[in-house]
Amino acid sequence: MNKILITGGTGFLGSALTRKLIKKGYTVSVFDNDSRGTVNRLKDVRDDFELIKGDIRDSDAVLKALKNKDIVFHLAYINGTEFFYSKPELVLEVGVKGMMNVLDGCLKHNVSEIFLASSSEVYHQPSLLPTPETIPMIIPDPKNPRFSYSGGKIISELLVLHYGKKYFKRAVVFRPHNVYGPDMGYEHVIPQLALRMKEFQKKHGNTFTFPIQGSGRETRAYIYIDDFTKGLLVLLKNGKHEEIYNIGTDIETSIGDLANKISLILNCKIKIKPSKLLSGSTTRRCPDIKKITKLGFKPVVSLDEGLKKTVNWYSKHG
Repeated sequence: MNKILITGGTGFLGSALTRKLIKKGYTVSVFDNDSRGTVNRLKDVRDDFELIKGDIRDSDAVLKALKNKDIVFHLAYINGTEFFYSKPELVLEVGVKGMMNVLDGCLKHNVSEIFLASSSEVYHQPSLLPTPETIPMIIPDPKNPRFSYSGGKIISELLVLHYGKKYFKRAVVFRPHNVYGPDMGYEHVIPQLALRMKEFQKKHGNTFTFPIQGSGRETRAYIYIDDFTKGLLVLLKNGKHEEIYNIGTDIETSIGDLANKISLILNCKIKIKPSKLLSGSTTRRCPDIKKITKLGFKPVVSLDEGLKKTVNWYSKHG
């Protein structure tokens, strides 16, 4: 069975992938500095993988981690919208320097396969919905710090795909679209809505006006973490060399509807108060998933089911 390194393996996506690969019988190593993740996410399987602590910007540490590996899933990055605005230079440094370190390590140790976690952010405001992988990637304003995140992802895609032509047996890019679930961190829309709503509920009872960012009509397509990791296993088995795949659902949900679904789980009734969107925010996003569906992928967890598990987790642990 192949030996796999997961960079960013203690993060939300990485820990879920780690657990899934262990269950499938792979030999798994996790590389992370726990800056945003925590190895406690994997305490139930802690004896079943190798933990390598290190910073993705440290070329020597990355080089050592890639020794004797067959496949790398490169997930290490800085996520969370608030960081795009507050630490854009760090987001770019981790993205670009980290990507180069991984590629250099792969070439040094003859790692034959690489799977890169990109992002739906590379589409910004797509001209076609649902959005296929062939739509142009866009940086509308290089001065806006928000695009530090998508900029680093675009550069990473270019590096993987073009290094892939020469040096890899298989180089695959995947673009996650709004993955959610328990223990996903606190910098994302679902936990932020749920925890703020609980605070309002404590102060105002079960009926209150609830402020949100934007009009409430902005949309995203959300995929539960279990479905997402199934998608990664589909790519590991059937993903094609030098190809890009959306991983998500093609069901759009407005932020207003999302907030109302969360309120029902928390047994409260809200009246949404809209506000101005942050500069550079996207009003609609929904992936075309026909390409990965043809490989055998099918999401099965409904938003209502996944939200209930997620909101209940944050109610207990928030």
